[in-house]
Amino acid sequence: MTSTPMIQLLEKYLSVTAERHQMIVSNMANIDTPAYRTRDIDFQAEMQRVSDENGASLFPAVAVNVPGLAERPDGNNVDLEREGLKLSETQMRYQIGVQLVKSEFHRLLSAINEGR
Repeated sequence: MTSTPMIQLLEKYLSVTAERHQMIVSNMANIDTPAYRTRDIDFQAEMQRVSDENGASLFPAVAVNVPGLAERPDGNNVDLEREGLKLSETQMRYQIGVQLVKSEFHRLLSAINEGR
């Protein structure tokens, strides 16, 4: 398999995005769990972390409790509106990442075909 630095970076980007997607879905699934605290991944910080590493990154990503959210009487602070917005944002980021991977493969294919 051919791998370029750009493909390696995009692989990390997609991994962080998928990890964040799972975190958001978990938050949504725990909407009725007493004392559940909303968790998230700092996307920018996590991308910096995996970009600084050589080779494969060590997952899972660093998840943190989200401060400042309104808490219900049962101690749960999941806000479905916030999570829905974050989920849409994350899905869009993933789709962009997939398109960039496709573009990189098309670029490589063009370079190979021109070399014939």
